[in-house]
Amino acid sequence: MFTGIVTDMGEVSAVEPRAAGLVRLKIACRCDPETVAVGASIACSGVCLSVVDRGKDWFAVDAAAETLRLTTAGRWREGTRVNLERALKVGDELGGHIVAGHVDGLAALIARENLPDMAQLTLRVPAKLARFIAVKGSVALDGVALTVNEIAGETFSVLIIPHTLKVTTLGTLAVGEEVNLEVDLLARYLARLMERG
Repeated sequence: MFTGIVTDMGEVSAVEPRAAGLVRLKIACRCDPETVAVGASIACSGVCLSVVDRGKDWFAVDAAAETLRLTTAGRWREGTRVNLERALKVGDELGGHIVAGHVDGLAALIARENLPDMAQLTLRVPAKLARFIAVKGSVALDGVALTVNEIAGETFSVLIIPHTLKVTTLGTLAVGEEVNLEVDLLARYLARLMERG
């Protein structure tokens, strides 16, 4: 589990196709390799991936065919920047909201208004996911915990504060680009319970 509070921005340094549609991604970062265990979970732009190898200032993860198809990970190339968050430990501050690292779909940026030191992003989501998004509710975009400001049909907007613009990939996100979207975990379970009566 994660909180959506990004702690580092990494950069893909190698993409290596493997057997059975698997791709190994090597990610450069500032983490101390002694604190990263093989098998540990790291959210990479919101996608929970397991560390399979590590070294000085880098770690490697394997992305399966479905992950590559359903998330932006399938488009990552050498030089792609990714938001990183280590898994939550019992006793850690829960500064964002509960994030599983299980991407629900992609959201496309359709408008960006750059304000003094901030930015308002308007995104379009698939219709099947729009019902899980509520004003003042939580979403994770590329692993960043955010609060929804407005909703109109299949679009919603979020306001990005200066710190978040500086320390995450949302600072350079351009209209037309897509991000990994995880809807609020509670909204997903509540909808499922209501469907079952």
